[in-house]
Amino acid sequence: MINKVSESMGQFEKVLPELEAPYKRYKYGQKFPAKGETKAVIAFFPGCIMDAIMSKTNRLTIELLRAIGCEVIIPKNQNCCGALHSHQGLKEEAVKLAKANIEAFEASGADYYVNNAGGCGAMLSEYNHLLGQESEWKKRSEAFVGKSKDITEILVKFGPLPFKKEWNGIITYQDSCHLRNVQGVFQEPRQLLRSIPGASYLEMEGSDRCCASGGIYNLINFDESMKILDEKMRKAGETKAKTIVTTNPGCLLQMKLGVERSGTRGDVDAKHIVEILADACLIK
Repeated sequence: MINKVSESMGQFEKVLPELEAPYKRYKYGQKFPAKGETKAVIAFFPGCIMDAIMSKTNRLTIELLRAIGCEVIIPKNQNCCGALHSHQGLKEEAVKLAKANIEAFEASGADYYVNNAGGCGAMLSEYNHLLGQESEWKKRSEAFVGKSKDITEILVKFGPLPFKKEWNGIITYQDSCHLRNVQGVFQEPRQLLRSIPGASYLEMEGSDRCCASGGIYNLINFDESMKILDEKMRKAGETKAKTIVTTNPGCLLQMKLGVERSGTRGDVDAKHIVEILADACLIK
């Protein structure tokens, strides 16, 4: 058990999602046609954590994009966004990864470059700052950033979604700090959640405040992180929501652990926004 190596990691091991069967996985280099008229061509960025342990959410992302008329391409030669390298001061490695991603996504010929992880999206949206001092890469990085979008932005732009069932219960939302504060995306997720038939959306007090996941903050400062998380869950509980929604894998695992710690598992669940939208569209 991993808790013998790290007690904090052991806590998160309990809330890891079930891995999807290999035969359901998408493949790098694969193309997926739009359903109906093609409104846009999307190059999808699966990310590292999302690709490794939340590939079902990535698959559902692809299906939601197809459902609103987007052709989806997964550029074959893409790699890590470089966020972890940049955060640790490994700028040279981050620059190499950024250049490789720009080349891979340029080659796709897509109209937009879409991700569903707030942390990855924040890094992708800052490639112009990372490469802006290199004349050869300045315009290319600016063009990349201009096309880089969060999934919620595209779903709003090319929607509406083809909802097919009503949602039963109250939904609340926890902002991803990277999505809200770096990418400036906070209205679109709320707009989408409010659009779900039958759903009652209630704003949680302090939803714009960090859940204390913070990359690996919750691993290296576990006790402090849990104090913040427990208070976050108290605020979530005040909404009486049965579903807590977020838009980043780190935030999602943190909120899932919060549900576990609050003793409400079975009554309350934490989900990625893509999961709840796909469910309401009967996309499995």
